[in-house]
Amino acid sequence: MNELALVVAADEARGIGKEGELPWRLPSEMAHFKRLTSEAPAGKRNAVLMGRKTWESISPKFRPLAGRRNIVLTRARDYEASGASLAHSLADALALVAADDSIAQTFVIGGAELYAQALAHESAARVFLTRVHARFDCDTHLPVFESDYARVQSDGPHGEGDVSYSYELWERRR
Repeated sequence: MNELALVVAADEARGIGKEGELPWRLPSEMAHFKRLTSEAPAGKRNAVLMGRKTWESISPKFRPLAGRRNIVLTRARDYEASGASLAHSLADALALVAADDSIAQTFVIGGAELYAQALAHESAARVFLTRVHARFDCDTHLPVFESDYARVQSDGPHGEGDVSYSYELWERRR
């Protein structure tokens, strides 16, 4: 089974979004996200799993995320996501990944409901967390995961404008 990795940026209060948008603008952090989720061995590509709201929060000019297999999870049977595969559960999404031998890595990229499901899944192995060192007015939050994971790397702080952040890697305790 392909291991799951979560990629998320969260503020000091675990906030990850506000009204379907990121509450900050950090171009270097977005470049880090793109690099992390795009880099794959020759002849391979990565899969990015996201909920419908996350898909809709991506500007149409950037959908689907280039160079990656985009899989959108939605309960709506008639939903259309041009350029992406649809799944109606995490199990369905993982079956799509398992059937595609071109996939090198699988990344869960949001939102909160999918993060919660992925963190509880046996194949979840690591969390790439960008910890934003500030508090924003968020209405969506990252579930607590630290008791099941250990921080194995931290790089930072980095800064853009008046916002600083650190890159952390957390691995599941086995």
